[in-house]
Amino acid sequence: MTQQAQPQAEKQPEVREETAVTHHVITINGEQIPYTVTAGTILLKEETEKEEKAEGFKPKASIFYVAYTRDDVEDVSKRPITFSFNGGPGSSSVWLHLGVLGPRRVETDEVGNLLPPPYRLVDNEFSLLDKTDLVFIDPVSTGYSRAVPGEKPREFHEFKKDIESVGEFIRLYTTRNMRWLSPKFLIGESYGTTRAGGLSGFLQEKYGMYLNGIMLVSAILNFQTAYFRPGNDLPYILFLPTYTATAWYHGRLDDELQADLRQTLAEVEAFALGEYTLALMKGDTLPADERANIVQKLARYTGLSPVYVERADLRIEIHRFVKELLRDEGRTVGRLDSRFKGIDRDAVGEHYEYDPSYVVIQGPYTAVLNDYVRRELQFESDLPYEILTSRVWPWRYKEFENSYVNVAETLRKAMTINPYLKVFVANGYYDLATPYFATEYTFNHLGLDRSLRGNVSMAYYEAGHMMYAHQPSLARLKEDLAAFINTAVSQSLFTP
Repeated sequence: MTQQAQPQAEKQPEVREETAVTHHVITINGEQIPYTVTAGTILLKEETEKEEKAEGFKPKASIFYVAYTRDDVEDVSKRPITFSFNGGPGSSSVWLHLGVLGPRRVETDEVGNLLPPPYRLVDNEFSLLDKTDLVFIDPVSTGYSRAVPGEKPREFHEFKKDIESVGEFIRLYTTRNMRWLSPKFLIGESYGTTRAGGLSGFLQEKYGMYLNGIMLVSAILNFQTAYFRPGNDLPYILFLPTYTATAWYHGRLDDELQADLRQTLAEVEAFALGEYTLALMKGDTLPADERANIVQKLARYTGLSPVYVERADLRIEIHRFVKELLRDEGRTVGRLDSRFKGIDRDAVGEHYEYDPSYVVIQGPYTAVLNDYVRRELQFESDLPYEILTSRVWPWRYKEFENSYVNVAETLRKAMTINPYLKVFVANGYYDLATPYFATEYTFNHLGLDRSLRGNVSMAYYEAGHMMYAHQPSLARLKEDLAAFINTAVSQSLFTP
């Protein structure tokens, strides 16, 4: 009897780390700064129980990154280093990289409008490289980052594993480049702020890595503030000031409210936290005369008709608002940045066909990044660079089943354990993805001890989610981030 040969397991191809190093010079505030760019991949590995050192680690994922380090630094232990990432989930780091922080940026006009192709990369006089070294991280399945062959990408597409993998990259980069004694910062945008909040606790508790500061651009830490669901009235209250700002920008308010944006927003904020909140809390028991008063005020503050507000049951959902505000013009407004207008085929629909504020950045950033990495940074890959991918969906939140995602408590605990940890928050008045009033609510309910509340600072910009697309806001943001880093590094300013 002949014994049948057993099929052998297919051997997976070996994945190696790749690195490209180039040298450049940038002028910032009249100062010439020489710097090195390292574009490459780092393998994340899982420890195994095998005794042989060479076989003691199993590769799990290849993480693409771009690191900028200033050359004329004698002691890197005194040089700050900032780890940067964007959100999505499913976004690469391209937006913060080529929009505000890096020494090269996408060319835009002053407002941030879409320019005709082909697009250009220009020197970024607002780069933060004069203050800190920069490391841009693409989480698994974004950019050129991938799970290694034989591993399941979906294992990384969840809240906890995402934080663990990005945290492990930060540890490994810090160790290899001898930056454990350097002042360390995180900067995240959108869901990247959720990631940063989670990392604030993970890095401290897992690796004993204490941070100097966290910079949150268009923050969302508590998802209850942004999820429009039956029974959750919070978003209707917290989005209202941004509805007002949007209506103000497009000239849809009465003359009195159009006179001064900040004065109008102060009035609306007081209404939102007072009369409006009380009205929604009463639900169906709200008396008719009070309801009629709320309808009129909501119409006045949003630029919508009283009939529409009444039919919406006093609750204006964001996707309805961006479609309804300029319906009589046959236009929609953006979610990421409500300054921008779009055109739908169906002018009577309930939701817009596309976000007009995303399409003005999608093409330029995609084209410029793909050219920049290969031409100037000399990193070559035939993989598609995933700018903002849907391949990470469904994104899982196993730790928050039957509840809203909320990393605010993680951040509070991290700040309490490390009282030198400072937080800066950048908010756009025209951001309907992560409205500024929702962010204020989150931090006002953080539960920080009074002695630590001064560690949080906020700034506001007359732009949207990516406020740096607006050049005056980009200039201000650079000033604010630089001042924050100076403050966070100078620990003598802290009074326990």
